[in-house]
Formats: sequence, structure tokens, C-alpha cells
Amino acid sequence: MLTRERKRTQVVTFLGLATAGALLLSACSGSSPAGGSTGAANKEFTYLSFAENTSIKDTFTSLSTGSCSTAEADAKLKVDNTPQAAYDQSIQLKAGQMDLPSIFASGNSPQIAKDIESSGALVDIGAELSDMGLEDAIIPAAKSTIEALYDGKVYVLPTEFNVEGIWYNKQLFAANGIEVPATWDDLVAAADTLSAAGVQPFSADGQDGWPLTRLVGNYIYRSLGPDALAKVADGSAKLTDSEYVEAAQKVADLGAKGYFGPSVNSIDYMTAVNQFLSGDAAMFYMGSWILGNFNDPEANKIGNDNIGFMPFPAVEGGAGSADQLAANVGVPLAMSKSRYDDGAKQWLECIAKNFGAQSLKDQGVITGFKVDGDVGEVPALTQSVQDQIATTTQTVLWFEALFTPKASTTSQTNASLLVTGGVSPEQFMETVQADLDAG
Repeated sequence: MLTRERKRTQVVTFLGLATAGALLLSACSGSSPAGGSTGAANKEFTYLSFAENTSIKDTFTSLSTGSCSTAEADAKLKVDNTPQAAYDQSIQLKAGQMDLPSIFASGNSPQIAKDIESSGALVDIGAELSDMGLEDAIIPAAKSTIEALYDGKVYVLPTEFNVEGIWYNKQLFAANGIEVPATWDDLVAAADTLSAAGVQPFSADGQDGWPLTRLVGNYIYRSLGPDALAKVADGSAKLTDSEYVEAAQKVADLGAKGYFGPSVNSIDYMTAVNQFLSGDAAMFYMGSWILGNFNDPEANKIGNDNIGFMPFPAVEGGAGSADQLAANVGVPLAMSKSRYDDGAKQWLECIAKNFGAQSLKDQGVITGFKVDGDVGEVPALTQSVQDQIATTTQTVLWFEALFTPKASTTSQTNASLLVTGGVSPEQFMETVQADLDAG
């Protein structure tokens, strides 16, 4: 079982919430040497992590003394840490100096790894796993997410696989005669019923903003299709187009009705979690990393059996589908081509085979790896999410996934203003689009 403290750490470090540094890889114009390095480097498998994230390090450490002990004998695991706030600049500098570690957190934004990969410095993990006969080691839904993040390529490993959706209080739904909403209109009708009964429909972290912009992004995907925000990224569509503004308007309408509760702009992450787990709100949009909090009986006052999960509902007549779960892959790990020697290759093979089971067993974390072996007792709610993941083959990203760092910050900073009437939906989308246009 995960502690609340461990899950707070993971929330800080998961990919979808962070923004990237701006340092350019000007010194990284040539390819890194292929094959493997020699000497002392052959005796180490170096891992560079966000200092705030301990779960991946702990899983690697467990593997080094267990399933990966053979790889450990050939290349000893060495863990280094860099604070997340300084990480992007640090890893870009190492890339420029051709001094990348064997395996490392790929950065706070997909763009960091894209820039490094463009210099030829990263291992083609998808090709390597295929050569090992492990092409199915990364589950289809996680592979779909990686390809969406990294321009169709697979050169990172998914240390988590977080699907996102709406968690709901079964008892409050039953008491108010509410069926699980299948469409956006059903969702609004459910919120209307709950509000009329004196129940706050949604708990939301307005202070950080991203849980609100997730709703905007999901509505866009459901109404316009899974490539809708990729079109914004490549310039073939704009957030100011009327069909995109409609999504912001729909979420703003919920706020105008008071469905996120009073003073949503002052509600932080843990307060929003506690509102839902105390029964003070009926629904909560969040990723599956929240299972750690749900599985903590001290935090969860409504009980795991009383929590259900639904994908973001369909928009009637829309081009998207509720089967296309919003997802992210936690802290993706990339591997350095210059350090990809026999020891690193052994480690990759062992990670692909064993990381998923080890992480689920020790950390309670669902990863993007196929799980083989004994993982102990898995809580029923966690198992239900795993079952949903197993049937998912296509995923979509979060609202800001393909945005520039500045546009991401602008979006999340203005989210609470959108739902409290501080900015109009048109103004919200115009402001974010202006940052996208600025590059």
C-alpha cells in the first residue's frame, strides 16, 4: 500500500504537470558514439533521477538484488539525483557534453527528449526490445501514449501508466438516482441533480489549474477527435477556432453554476483530494496515480468499495470516443546510446521483463509494462483500473501536452479564472494561443 507522502511525491514528478526549461542543445549537433563505452563505465549502470521521485529508484534497487541481479553483477547500479527544478538544464548540459548517464528521467517536457533524440544520442528502445523478442513488453495503451508524445517513436520507458477520468461516489449517485453518465449531457444532468440535492458535484484543484484544463482538453478530444490538439500543435487549427472555444465554454458553464464549489481558485491538490474522500463532493477528475490515496484507509473516509471510475464521457455527435482514455506515462526514462554496452543491454531486458511487476508489488504503481509474476494482493479498485487499461489500445494526451512551456503555464494559471468568470472562454483561448504563436 502506498503512503500519502509517497503519492504526493509522485504527483510532483509525473510528466503531465511539469514545464520545461528553455536551454538549447546547441552543443549536441553530432551523433553520440554507437555501441558501448569502455573501462569503468562498463562496470556501472548509472541512473539519473529527479531528486523528488524515490519510487523508481526504489524499484531499481529491488531489481538489482532480485530479478536483475545478473545484470547488476555485470554493471552495478549507481543512482544520482538532481532537483526537478534544475533537471532540464542539467540533462541538456550533459547531452551537450556527450556525458549522458546510462538511463535517465527524460525531462519535464517531451520536448527535452525530442531535442536530445534529434542529435542521435538516445537508444531506439522500441527497436532494441523488438530484437530481444520483447515487443509486447510495453502494453499497447502505453505504447500509443509514448508515440503520441514522441512523434511516433518509442525511445522512452513508461515507469507509470496513468489513465485519467472521473472518479465518482457510488453512494451519492445511488442516493440521487444517477446512472453513470455516458455523454457530456448526461454528466451535466447528473451535476444538476446533485447540486439541487445540496451536494457539490465536483472537487477540483483550482489553485494549480491543470485539473480544470484537463476537462477542456477532454471535451476537445471527444468532440473533435483524438488528433484535435495535434492539429493545434502543427498549426493546422487554432484554439481560437469556434469548435475549440466551445470546449472552454462548456467547462466555464459548470463553474458559472457553482459546480466546483466556492472559492475553487483557493483549493489546492490535497484539499481537493480530501473533499472527495470525505464525501463532500460527488465527482473528481484525476489520474490513476490517485489510487495510492484511495488505498490509504486513513485518508479515504468513504471507502474504496464506494468509489467508481468512468472515462470522460462522449460528446454526442463528436468524432472522439470514450474508449480513448486520457493517459500519461509518469516519468519516462531514456537511455544513452554512448553508454549502451552489454551491461546496459542486460539491464534493459531485465527492466522490460520485471519492472511492471516489481513496481506494482512494492510501490502499488501501475506502469506501462506488461506484468508477469506474483505481485501480491492488488486492491479491487486498482485491479478494475488495470482491467480497463488492458482493453485500451488508443489513448489521448492532456490539454497542454504539446504546448510550449509558456503556453502551458498560461493555460494552468488562467484555468480558475475561466471557471469563476474572471476571463471569458474566448479570452482564455486567445491568451493561450498567443503564447503558442509566439513559440
